[in-house]
Amino acid sequence: MNLEVDPDAPVPPYEQLRQQITALVLAGALARGDRLPSIRQLANDLGLAGGTVARAYRELEAEGVVASRGRHGTAIQGPPRGPAPPPMLIDAARAYADQASRTGASLEDALTAVRVAFATTRTA
Repeated sequence: MNLEVDPDAPVPPYEQLRQQITALVLAGALARGDRLPSIRQLANDLGLAGGTVARAYRELEAEGVVASRGRHGTAIQGPPRGPAPPPMLIDAARAYADQASRTGASLEDALTAVRVAFATTRTA
């Protein structure tokens, strides 16, 4: 599992972690029963405060993505509660992500481009 946090991003670090772990679950890269690193370990690996990782884990638990089992750690439970994006949308996003990656764009650049396009589409 490769998680990254951009300290300069407008999205708070805990939310970046929550989004990345959720995306890994939805993509099938993390399956039910897979264990996540401990809060302390992940915080150290990413250079974050333990409270930041703990908040991400709490939010994931509230969504049903993970279950914390005290001394036994935190494990994946499954996709978040609520409707998942439609398969057509995931396919379109995957095609866009592939194209953006080939251009060398960062995730933040790609997301900014989507936000711009979405705002333009909504006003048209």
